[in-house]
Amino acid sequence: MALLITAGEPAGIGPDIVLGALGAMADKAAHLVIADAALLQQRAQQLGIDARFNVLELFDHSSQLAGDAINVLQVDLYAPCRAGELNAANSRYVLDTLDIAIRLCAQGAAQALVTAPVHKGIINAAGYDFSGHTEYLAAPSHSKPVMMLATKSLRVALATTHLPLRDVADAITTPLLIDVLTTLHDFLQQRCGIARPHILVCGLNPHAGEDGHLGREEIDIIHPALAALRDKGLQLSGPLPADTLFTQHHLPTADAVLAMYHDQGLPVLKYSGFGEAVNVTLGLPFVRTSVDHGTALELAASGKAADSSLRAAMQLAARLLDGDTR
Repeated sequence: MALLITAGEPAGIGPDIVLGALGAMADKAAHLVIADAALLQQRAQQLGIDARFNVLELFDHSSQLAGDAINVLQVDLYAPCRAGELNAANSRYVLDTLDIAIRLCAQGAAQALVTAPVHKGIINAAGYDFSGHTEYLAAPSHSKPVMMLATKSLRVALATTHLPLRDVADAITTPLLIDVLTTLHDFLQQRCGIARPHILVCGLNPHAGEDGHLGREEIDIIHPALAALRDKGLQLSGPLPADTLFTQHHLPTADAVLAMYHDQGLPVLKYSGFGEAVNVTLGLPFVRTSVDHGTALELAASGKAADSSLRAAMQLAARLLDGDTR
C-alpha cells in the first residue's frame, strides 16, 4: 500500500524536501510522489542531487513501485516554474495533485497522504476559495476535520483553524466542541492506541474567563460541552487558563491539548519542536500528515531547506497506519 506524497507549491521548498527525504531512503517502494517529474528533475539538478525517477502516468492497486528510484505519478505543471517565484497559473496544478491524492485514497489504492506546504495566498489570488489543506481534503467526504500538531512530547489540537481572531469567539459553540473533542478522543484511541486518553482543554479568555468577569464563553459554552462528554466517559480537564496549562504542572499527565484557536496553542508547540513537528488532520477517512512550516520561497533550490519535518510526517503517517504512536 503506497504512502502518497504531494510536493506542494512548485516554486517553494516542497520539491527540495521531497527529494531530500526520499533520496536518503534505501527502499522507496512504499512511497509515491504526486508531482511533475520534470520539476523534480530540474530541482534535483539545481540542488546537485543525483536522483533516479520512476515515472507513472497511472496508478492503481496493481501498480508496481520501484525500490531504487523515486516513484512519481505525473501531473503536469500549467506554466514553467522558477524556484522562489510564485505563478498563479500553477495554482491549479497544486490543487490537481491534491484531487488525485484524495481520489486514490477514496479508491483504496492508498491509505495515507503526506503533504508538502502550499501557498494559500497565490491559490486564492488565482481565484480559488482555499483556506488550507485541512478544509480542502475534508470537503469531498463531508468530514468534520480537526487540525492537530504533534511533537514527540506534545499534541495540540485546534477547535478553530484559519480564522481571523475577531471571528473566533463566534465560531466556538458547544456542539462544535463536542464534535472536536469526540474526534480527538477517537483518534487518540484508535490511531494512537491510548485506551483512556486524558485531554486538557484551554479556556478562550485570559485566566479562563475569571468566573465570568473576563467573558462568559467558558461558563456558557465550554463547560456544558465538557460536562456532556464527561457523562460519556471522556477524561477531560478544563477549561484551564492557556498561560498556565502549558507547564509541567499539567502537561505530564496529558495525552493531548485542545486549544481554542490557532495562535493560542501552536506557538508553544512550535517553540518546543519546530522543524520536527507534524501537522495531522483528524476526522478524515484516511491518514493525513504534513510539515510544520510554509513554502519558504527564499530557500527554494538553495540547498538550505531542512527536510526533518517532512521525514517526521512520513514516519508518523506510517505509525498511524499501524495504530500505535506511543
